[in-house]
Amino acid sequence: MPDHYDAIIVGGRLAGASTAMLLARAGLRVLVAERARYGSDTLSTHALMRAGVIQLSRWGLLNEIDAAGTPAVRTTTIRYGDTEAIIDIKPMPHCPALYAPKRRLLDRVLADAAVRAGADVRFRTRVNHLLRDADGAVIGAEIDDRDGGQRDVFAPITIGADGSRSLVASTVGAPVYAEGAHATAFIVGYWSGVEAEGYQWLYADGGAAGVIPTNDGQLCVWTGIPHTEFPDVRALPDHGFRAGLARVAPDWLARLDAGAQHGPLRAFPGMPGYLRQPAGPGWALVGDAGYFKDPITAHGMTDALRDAELLAGAVVDGLGGAADLPTAMARYRDTRDRLSREVFELGDRVSAYDWDMNDLRELLVAMSEGMRGEVAHLGALEPLADQTRALLDA
Repeated sequence: MPDHYDAIIVGGRLAGASTAMLLARAGLRVLVAERARYGSDTLSTHALMRAGVIQLSRWGLLNEIDAAGTPAVRTTTIRYGDTEAIIDIKPMPHCPALYAPKRRLLDRVLADAAVRAGADVRFRTRVNHLLRDADGAVIGAEIDDRDGGQRDVFAPITIGADGSRSLVASTVGAPVYAEGAHATAFIVGYWSGVEAEGYQWLYADGGAAGVIPTNDGQLCVWTGIPHTEFPDVRALPDHGFRAGLARVAPDWLARLDAGAQHGPLRAFPGMPGYLRQPAGPGWALVGDAGYFKDPITAHGMTDALRDAELLAGAVVDGLGGAADLPTAMARYRDTRDRLSREVFELGDRVSAYDWDMNDLRELLVAMSEGMRGEVAHLGALEPLADQTRALLDA
């Protein structure tokens, strides 16, 4: 194991593996330290929006998601109380349909792609703390080596892709400069033997639910309630899942009862969204470490893929000489925020659960419109040039 890399990435799931793959494809020497085991699962509702599918296709990975039996989603049904709107997902370049891959599949596909590109990806590897120079700039990290000891590794950029409780963010004191006022608590489970046509987003006064076709012939089904209500139901065996679904869509509760549940229900108590300062001297943040919006938007996975590409482009420019690193990181921040702010704020308003059905329609239409900008931006990006390594060695 070398001591010096061009980039160290703390966290190797969706955002970390994507960033590593893109940097390695550009010729950088990349270390990824992920404390979980290879192929492990994580709580998710799995749904990708158009921008996320476009990126997987541009990166040459969508075929692996499709080959694994991930259902192609060609309609979205939105139920507003007693009325429904069915929206066709029209094919477009790099997005023949939508997909909702399980995380143990998607994270593995991205990690494998990073390894193929040349990244040093290490699972069950913990980062103990960051290393800093006399001026406080991050210069690397101490990690647990595979022989059980500790090792110092160094890089001009250390990237936190380690979730909302990010070690990198907390160590550098990355400030939060935008924060939501509301949050949704989610209870999530899996069923088979139940048919569903496309994504189903279900809303009623005071609650929401989703039905999402995913791998293994299963549906991911979630119910959402204001996080302030979760303490009243968290001790129940189902964390209030049945009551929540009965309030929003009792017909779906009856359909699930006719199917087979797989595994236990899992709960997320909810937390307000935020935008953190995503970069500073020797460090950067990506994924939930830097930006988290309420999962009611079903946009978190797409955000992680998007920001991985934005950050990778900034790192390549900053290390390769197209710009100095602080300037490149400022561009990353500005682009991330420009593409995020509107949907972030709309998602926070939806998670207040103080809307009627007319208000909700307007919020969801505005959210859909707000996502178009990132689709256009990502679709126009050029692949990172495989020339950075030569520039660094020159």
